[in-house]
Amino acid sequence: MPVAGNRVRKRLFIALLVGLLLFAGLLARLGYVQLVQGEWLNDKAQDLWNRDIPFEGKRGRMLDRNGEVLAYNISSPSVLAVPAQIKNPAETAQKLAGVLLAPEEKVYRQVTKKQLIVRITPEGRKISEERARQIQGLHLPGIVVAEDNKRYYPEGSMAAHVLGFAGIDNQGLAGLELVYDEYLRGKRGHVSFGANAKGERLPGGKDQYTPPKDGMDLVLTLDREIQGILERELDQAVEQYDPENVLGIAMDPKTGEILGMGSRPTFQPDQYRNVDPEIYNRNLPIWRTYEPGSTFKIITLAAALEENQVNLNDSFFDPGYAKVGGARLRCWKHGGHGSQTYLEVVENSCNPGFVNLGQRLGEEKLFSYIRKFGFGQKTGIDLNGEAKGILFRPEQAGPVELATTSFGQGVSVTPLQQVTAVAAAVNGGKLMTPHLEKAWKDPETGETVQEYQPKVKRKVISESTSRQVRRALESVVARGTGRKAFIDGYRVGGKTGTAQKVGPDGRYLRNNHIVSFIGFAPADDPQVVVYVAVDNPKGIQFGGVVAAPIVRNIMYDSLRHLKVKKRKDQISPEKTPTSTPIVEVPDLIGREVDDLRNSLYDSQLQVYGTGKTVINQAPKPGERVKKGTPIRIYLGDKSTKAD
Repeated sequence: MPVAGNRVRKRLFIALLVGLLLFAGLLARLGYVQLVQGEWLNDKAQDLWNRDIPFEGKRGRMLDRNGEVLAYNISSPSVLAVPAQIKNPAETAQKLAGVLLAPEEKVYRQVTKKQLIVRITPEGRKISEERARQIQGLHLPGIVVAEDNKRYYPEGSMAAHVLGFAGIDNQGLAGLELVYDEYLRGKRGHVSFGANAKGERLPGGKDQYTPPKDGMDLVLTLDREIQGILERELDQAVEQYDPENVLGIAMDPKTGEILGMGSRPTFQPDQYRNVDPEIYNRNLPIWRTYEPGSTFKIITLAAALEENQVNLNDSFFDPGYAKVGGARLRCWKHGGHGSQTYLEVVENSCNPGFVNLGQRLGEEKLFSYIRKFGFGQKTGIDLNGEAKGILFRPEQAGPVELATTSFGQGVSVTPLQQVTAVAAAVNGGKLMTPHLEKAWKDPETGETVQEYQPKVKRKVISESTSRQVRRALESVVARGTGRKAFIDGYRVGGKTGTAQKVGPDGRYLRNNHIVSFIGFAPADDPQVVVYVAVDNPKGIQFGGVVAAPIVRNIMYDSLRHLKVKKRKDQISPEKTPTSTPIVEVPDLIGREVDDLRNSLYDSQLQVYGTGKTVINQAPKPGERVKKGTPIRIYLGDKSTKAD
């Protein structure tokens, strides 16, 4: 049967060949699994039986420019439970609850959850070291005290709106903590242990520790000393004037570095949950917008000087008002200042004089400079929540809008925009980007990893124009409406402002103003620009009376801190004879109090009562007294008859 034998051999050969092919396939697959997928499969297996207990990396510190610590992390452990490893849940819950001062039922529900690892919240999060030791001393199976930390602000509420705060999970939620969260946060570490499908620890297994990576340290432009000075004065203003709010900014005009920034009301960063969100969400120096008032005249002056539209020695006649497009725009001084130089226009904060400067420039030029100085756009500071402000659109700007804008009415700006613009006006004409980031440091070595370089946005005016602006504003402090900011031995320049506030109905509020002052020193080589605004101070609402002395105090102490030496070449106040001259008391009765704002009388006026109109005064009109004698004015309605 040869044929049958051949068939059998063929079938055996085919079966053998198929078997060899299958075996080769199995070998190839085994080799692929072993050699190619081995590491991946091993990792997957590890994931199945490994359990991780997380450890937060320390959040990077925030330091002031001189290395003073403003924010850092302190040890604050957290309690974790591995439910599968807990032998007696009821007893465990009872003992834990006793130490954590938590409801026993609540803890029991958490330690019996069908999860691999459970955080005991909220009582077990960020606990004290003492409680952590107590829990460790209980030796409870399945309960782990994990290393953790929480944010601490050693200076309390200092710079709260700037620093912001971090949440319980080490994430930045506001301020610089949020803006630079990626760099401050660092990376988590963990301890891994082997466990079976039920979560029970595998016998003989070894724990593996992966250390966390700490976040980078951020060095700020803030100067703790200047920040403290500024906040001290804000607190004093709250105590003295009981305003709706008050804010302040100190900046290095040459670099745009923020040396100090704050506002009231404020809060404790590590207790932000106890505060109205409106307080911590609104950083007033960058968020608040309002009509700037007379501080805005600095921009009009700088533009007019740059365009050669005025010489400060030229003459201007002020009749007490300016007629524009059917509107009568009044000067604060009844009857006007008469004949004066344009330098005196600046010293006197004369509205008609600035209307004239605006008209000389024209709509296109004036609004072009306003935008060049950074108004109507964000400054670019490294904080969230910055506003842009509001300017007239070209089609909206007629003769009246041009006139009112020239003296700071009808436009809406932020405090930071004003500081940045005035810094450009006095630093030689360079518009800087304001910033708080100064450098980043390695938390282990302390070495600087990255350093911020000041950024010039553009050149707005020339050095020669800036020099004239500085000189004019120094004269305002020495001889004009800013006299209460004068510091003997330091050359100080500045300008008062009174911002009218608009009510819900779109009309200006009565006897409710934001009074302000912006100053800089030394006037010939500015090292610091300081702006303070007080919203609706009680009793007195004059920028020269309320805000100028506050700025004076901040600048005086800041200049001493910066080791700026006193000099004798400042513009002196007007010289008087050896015997104080006798002057006639002006008649202020019947005048509206708004007309007197930013006036030369600011330093003399003592205001009493409420209302819009002066109904009485002392000394009486026409009396002859020594120059500088205080004038008490009493406010009421026009219908009120004074005795």
